[in-house]
Amino acid sequence: MTSLLELFCDVDDFCKESRPEVDKKMLMSGKRHRNRERNMTTSEMMTILIAFHQSSYRNFKAFYCLHVSQYWRGEFPSLLSYNRFVCIHRSMSHSKTGVSRTP
Repeated sequence: MTSLLELFCDVDDFCKESRPEVDKKMLMSGKRHRNRERNMTTSEMMTILIAFHQSSYRNFKAFYCLHVSQYWRGEFPSLLSYNRFVCIHRSMSHSKTGVSRTP
């Protein structure tokens, strides 16, 4: 596994490059939506998800609660609780799938 910093840098670069493309493909419902920044960035959340898939853990909850929360709290100062992370992850899943479906 590459170092956490290298992984984060790669993911952050990807997110910065793909964000305009994702925003362009988003459908607008006509309603105004708040566009507040979250405590954890999309790059941080994707880094944790990729690190989970590279790890030997079979259960994401165990990985997050036992590894990320204990050992990586310094690397992610605005770390969310497991439940909040899962809720936000569901809402941001469009940014992962939207980029992979480019024609």
